[in-house]
Amino acid sequence: MASNVQELRPKGSDSEKITINLGYVDLGHIDLLVQEGFYANRTDFIRTAIRNQIDRHGDAVRQAVTRKSVDLGLRHYSREDLEAARDAGQTLHIRVLGLASIAQDVTPELARDAIASVSVLGALHASAAVKAALADRMR
Repeated sequence: MASNVQELRPKGSDSEKITINLGYVDLGHIDLLVQEGFYANRTDFIRTAIRNQIDRHGDAVRQAVTRKSVDLGLRHYSREDLEAARDAGQTLHIRVLGLASIAQDVTPELARDAIASVSVLGALHASAAVKAALADRMR
């Protein structure tokens, strides 16, 4: 299953939309930098600032990823992955920093039988029924 792990940089539809509130002075500074041509737009500035902070704390992130045994990037769980775990009498502990996705053909029953816990820093894509079935196992 580890072969399904890959590092990714969100682009276009592979991203999650967030909303932030900024003070008028900070917003003015951003607009000035955009106007002066340093950034294409406000979003470009904010993405760059976030990436710079992530890079700045890179060592701490790498240590935490190792310590917490999380998969970094994109991790997809297919129906076959979950059936194999269940049939082997094992349960999965899903720990992902990035995007964890559970296939749309996974039933809530199979998810409960195969998944012991879910901890995602980023986003979890799964059907509403599977998310509801795993609600008590999410951290």
